Amino acid sequence: MRLDTDFLVVGSGMAGLWFAYRMAKHGKVIVLTKKDDSESNTNYAQGGIAAALSPDDSPEIHSKDTVKAGYGLCNLEAVKVMTEEGPGLVKELDNLDINFSETSGHLDLGIEGGHSKHRVVHAADTTGQKVEWGLIRAVRSSRNVTLWEHHFVIDLLTSNDRRCCGVLSFDRESSEFTEIHAKVVMLATGGLCGVYEHTTNPPIATGDGVAMAWRAGAEVSDLELIQFHPTSFYGVKLDGRAFLISEAVRGEGALLRTPDGNRFMPSYHPDSEMAPRSVVARAIYNELRTRRLDYVLLDLEPIPDKRILKRFPMIAETCKKFGIDITREAIPVVPAAHYAVGGVRTNLLGQTSIKGLYAAGECAHTGVHGANRLASNSLLEALVFADRASKAALKEKCEACPKEKINPFERQLLSIEDPSLLNSLTSSLKQTMWRFAGIVRSVKEMEKGRDRLAKLRNEFEALYPQQSFSPGIKELRNMLVVGDLILRSALERKESRGLHFVEEYPDTSKEATHTILKPVIGAE
Repeated sequence: MRLDTDFLVVGSGMAGLWFAYRMAKHGKVIVLTKKDDSESNTNYAQGGIAAALSPDDSPEIHSKDTVKAGYGLCNLEAVKVMTEEGPGLVKELDNLDINFSETSGHLDLGIEGGHSKHRVVHAADTTGQKVEWGLIRAVRSSRNVTLWEHHFVIDLLTSNDRRCCGVLSFDRESSEFTEIHAKVVMLATGGLCGVYEHTTNPPIATGDGVAMAWRAGAEVSDLELIQFHPTSFYGVKLDGRAFLISEAVRGEGALLRTPDGNRFMPSYHPDSEMAPRSVVARAIYNELRTRRLDYVLLDLEPIPDKRILKRFPMIAETCKKFGIDITREAIPVVPAAHYAVGGVRTNLLGQTSIKGLYAAGECAHTGVHGANRLASNSLLEALVFADRASKAALKEKCEACPKEKINPFERQLLSIEDPSLLNSLTSSLKQTMWRFAGIVRSVKEMEKGRDRLAKLRNEFEALYPQQSFSPGIKELRNMLVVGDLILRSALERKESRGLHFVEEYPDTSKEATHTILKPVIGAE
């Protein structure tokens, strides 16, 4: 079956929904999501959206904090764009009845690691969920927007002149394939940290957008830069993801201690618990390794009980379900893969290296975050660059590709997957990535990791040739592509910078460069 639309969005997080919301005034929009409409990394963002909204703050100060956290790798123009355009867009977002937390009639602005001012707009500790629901309401209220749930996008469609013309999608409920053609395609597929054994991401975060864009010929950048959140609840998984304990908890005054009560962060960084995430995650990793610990403790004792329950009701409730009263007891925590700084390379308008293909949000790489994302800048980046992409898409004079100009697309053959076999291969992939592309890396280990992935891929392809398809098969195929891209990128960077620490190259180079990979068309 073939369908045509003006604008096609793949993904239903902040970036995809905001782009759809903007484009609804200018044409027909189809939003595809492979799960329910609210299932995305946006939905699990606890902290908030950073924006210079207080009288003692400014875009310039926010920019300075962002650049400092980015270890010399930030795209300064992109940072300027984000911090200057962000406050107005956050105010506009607030008008969608999201109900951000307030104090005395004004937005309650929090502070997190790396920020010098209180600037984190939040809705208690469920900001992502409230933002997503608000955007879904706004999008669903438009007659021009159709939101299709349970649609798995298999690959991008490209014309003979290498323009993106749409996607091939699979409806999980009807088991039908559909070619959807569009003037503009927006990739907003979210993160890829589902390739790691321990991650705060939901199981859907399998890097589909990066893998699809790579196969279509798009450039990717800085994929080695994976942010490991310092504090996930040790031993607890909810719906397949590690439960995150927000950065904002330390922003309110919580302290990190070893199980014997020793506070260790002051010996690692002048800012102690408020140091950048990369520093805190490596410090915890070092404590775990050298002291042979299973976890460290996040102690909320310095925070008044009333403030804890008002600011972190969801965290308090979840911890209580697992036997921890956070007003009385410390939370056992460990790092977990959390955010992909790198992604599909874009310019400041969200345009990729393929005409007609845009990307925004976590699957995109704008250069804003440099080598280490500043806390709560992710939702702001998604909002700002999705908004810019919506304006650029209107100016782009493009027409839907005629059917005869589409490259012949090799049809997928619906296959019966063996769940236990796929789970075993997926588990091996995740363990390989955690061990060989984790918080601290070495060249030898990364090379060994690539070898292991190559063997896994050969085993996988022997069982499921290229034409074989099921959503599970395709997800694992995408994860194998993304895992290898992360390791390839990591081996390219011959230094330690921000989130990337490699034992053989412990120093930071004087020259800051991006790791850009360019695919051979037709090869994964």
